[in-house]
Amino acid sequence: MRAVGELVRSTAAALADLVLPRICAGCGVPGPMLCRRCAGEFAVPHLAQPRRFPAGFPPTVAAAVYAGPVRPAVNAFKEHGRAELARPLGTALALAVVAVRAGVPSARTGTPVLLVPLPPTRSALRARGRDHVAELARVAVAELRAAGVPAASARLLRRTGRVADSAGLSVAQRRANLAGTFAVRAAAPVPPGTLVVLVDDVVTSGATLTEAATGLALTRRDDTPVLAAVVAATPRRAARTGPAGPPGRTPSAG
Repeated sequence: MRAVGELVRSTAAALADLVLPRICAGCGVPGPMLCRRCAGEFAVPHLAQPRRFPAGFPPTVAAAVYAGPVRPAVNAFKEHGRAELARPLGTALALAVVAVRAGVPSARTGTPVLLVPLPPTRSALRARGRDHVAELARVAVAELRAAGVPAASARLLRRTGRVADSAGLSVAQRRANLAGTFAVRAAAPVPPGTLVVLVDDVVTSGATLTEAATGLALTRRDDTPVLAAVVAATPRRAARTGPAGPPGRTPSAG
């Protein structure tokens, strides 16, 4: 039966390659799911800097900038069912966790890390049929453990109500829209000294991470901050010099 199972899997993979040729999710070039050049875009950890920092925005590190090939790759995983991208994107998330952990002076080699994936809305879960952030968290935990970091994940948060579409809302309006939408699940308290790291795929305005971090902070029994790590962050508006002369700002998401 094991041999039959292997034959079925290999045959299915071969048929999938014929029907759906593999292409890079970032640039569309035939080949691996992420070519070497696009994969390198997910290894640039940096502090996420929303255009306007919401009050209470947690220290957040992103593994990539949500632009160029990163954007279609993340969307392919999130919206178009390319579940195989969980491996490289989850690895990128692990890199962001390591980077944000390194910024805590009290963190030591043996300091445990608890990843808390942001829960999806009910409508998003119905539309996608999966919790893609939880998938990324599982891969990240495996990568962290393989690197010797004591890590685990827990779904400490749940959604408490319906959230309106945030498109076109200001940062303050997004925060008001999200107020009270997260609650901490009834569970054993997080051990003191554990680094709690909220994880998500992309941070834009920072309103969602801020609201979630505020709820988690109220459950802490020590002064260890709630941190955050994401696969990618939307870039800040960059200064540019146009034909008119004085520096301006280029538009960006978020």
